[in-house]
Amino acid sequence: MDLTLDDIRAVVAFAADCADLVLPGFEDAVPDDVRPREALAAARTFAGGGPRTVAQRTAAFAAHRAAEAAPTEVARLGAQACGDAAAAAYLHPLAQATQVGHVLRSAACAARVAELTGSGAGVADLAGRAGPRVRAVLLRYPAAPGGRSRPARLVAELDAAVRGLPG
Repeated sequence: MDLTLDDIRAVVAFAADCADLVLPGFEDAVPDDVRPREALAAARTFAGGGPRTVAQRTAAFAAHRAAEAAPTEVARLGAQACGDAAAAAYLHPLAQATQVGHVLRSAACAARVAELTGSGAGVADLAGRAGPRVRAVLLRYPAAPGGRSRPARLVAELDAAVRGLPG
């Protein structure tokens, strides 16, 4: 399966848009920790046409470490979404369902925050934001398996919703 850089950039742009929705939940809880915002910036740089470099990977790991230290689930999900957006730059063309997480994990974080807070974008709205190019990329992979955790189940719900959008 071939993925172009433009395909991956579209996925990263979608993931970054989803992370934008939930980053405030982290920044409100931990205002002095810039790691998630830096991950989001690294994702946006790549999505905007910049090179895929170690910056995306390093920033993703840093945001994930910030998520581990977050004081609340909403804050953790905000940092996680930013890290996942930067990590999406490393989407692989392997036809494995595990790659679906790179496409949809940021959106799943946003959907979970919406559930927890009673506000924000739910699964249907987030799936609608994916757009035709993200849908086309997603269709190259096997369907996401349902998981035990709520975010894993949300990835599977989002996967089904995006795949069901008109082509």
